[in-house]
Amino acid sequence: MASEGTALIGLWFEGQKYFADSIKEECTEKDLDIFDDTSRWLDIYFSGKEPDFTPKILITGTSFRKSVAEIMLTIPYGKTMTYGEIANVIAKEKGIAKMSAQAVGGAVGHNSISIIIPCHRVVGTNGSLTGYAGGLDKKIQLLKLEKTDKI
Repeated sequence: MASEGTALIGLWFEGQKYFADSIKEECTEKDLDIFDDTSRWLDIYFSGKEPDFTPKILITGTSFRKSVAEIMLTIPYGKTMTYGEIANVIAKEKGIAKMSAQAVGGAVGHNSISIIIPCHRVVGTNGSLTGYAGGLDKKIQLLKLEKTDKI
């Protein structure tokens, strides 16, 4: 977990691709309320229940990555959305005809707040399980935990 002091800016699996990429400064270990909130959220989540709150988060990165993260936050527990569906939402928001699903995939892969910003709920066309920065095995386990019908 990483924080700027009051909000969560990072939550990764150990060894995850792009691990700690949102941390730009030297870090120090501290006990923070946001870490307590995040741990409580994770305890609820990993007990197989949908948490009824979201820890305070601060999405970092480009405006495009922030837009993709905001859309991922709308994907309900136990449901999935495709890269193409996210691309269509962004295209509509920008008033353009088309957005690249591959560009969305790049932004999804750089999600710095895994699980809470549910990039594991983003799937390929026809529900195919594609890459996951934390490892495809973890994506499958998270979707099973949520009892999604995509596995």
